[in-house]
Amino acid sequence: MQHAIEYIPKEKVRRFAQRSDLWGVWLTLHVWGVIALSVLAYILFPNPWVFAASFMIIGSRQHGMAILTHDTAHGVLFKTKALNEYVGKYLLGAPYGGDMIAYRHYHLKHHRYAQSKHDPDLPLSAKFPTTKASLRRKFARDVTGLTFLRLRLASWKMGKHDESIPGTEAFQKNSSAPYIIANLIIFCVFVLIGHPWLFLTLWLLPLWTWFFACLRLRNIAEHGMTTNDDNPLTHARTTHANVIERILFAPYWVNYHIEHHAYMFVPCYRLKVLHKAMVKAGHAPDMDIQKDYGAVLKLASA
Repeated sequence: MQHAIEYIPKEKVRRFAQRSDLWGVWLTLHVWGVIALSVLAYILFPNPWVFAASFMIIGSRQHGMAILTHDTAHGVLFKTKALNEYVGKYLLGAPYGGDMIAYRHYHLKHHRYAQSKHDPDLPLSAKFPTTKASLRRKFARDVTGLTFLRLRLASWKMGKHDESIPGTEAFQKNSSAPYIIANLIIFCVFVLIGHPWLFLTLWLLPLWTWFFACLRLRNIAEHGMTTNDDNPLTHARTTHANVIERILFAPYWVNYHIEHHAYMFVPCYRLKVLHKAMVKAGHAPDMDIQKDYGAVLKLASA
């Protein structure tokens, strides 16, 4: 991001940019706690409706791990640097196969060159808008696990041939050991509670399917059909999210993306108040703000 514009007074920015170990611990416990409660709900009420709800909520929280890993990559989830590094690498990134260090290197380049030809994320957003049929096929690949298989194969090829393949930068490349160890621990937990098969059906399957549908929707909402310039008010997008959207695919204030590009050092847990401050300062008419994710999908399939 090239702009150095002050959208709100510096004293407010400094207040919003304050980091908190308590917030970081709470959100880490929250993301894991929601997953645990979703598993427990199905164990107590084993019926298809509860399974479907648990499945999508768990996939959403796995996406939430990626969102919180993003904040640790910026060094803002926790006040303490060591907590950012350790939690980001092992408690948030490793379980879904994320490589926080590799992600940090490429993601900071995304901020520096957002929506320009040098943006490493541009190939992901430049394909939109597309046809309704094409959009349906993309999400169908996500929810059937084909996207997972393609990206895992691409990650393996990149490790073997040092290729750069869009969409793989956030996942483990140098070593799969953290991912394997984290998932072995998770499997052991399912064994200890007497439900080993739930490791497949309520951990791996959401991770291979719904997780990627959430990532796709997030990418479309954040930068699809935005401007190709250095103005964060228009080369990123903020999307209002209702409670159902926040539960199923947009947790942890991920929908406030203009605010993140305007002030990338503000933690996710302060983006909502930052949004209100920017709107109060009169910037709303110049910001790309959509009323909900349905409106974004209509833009994406125009």
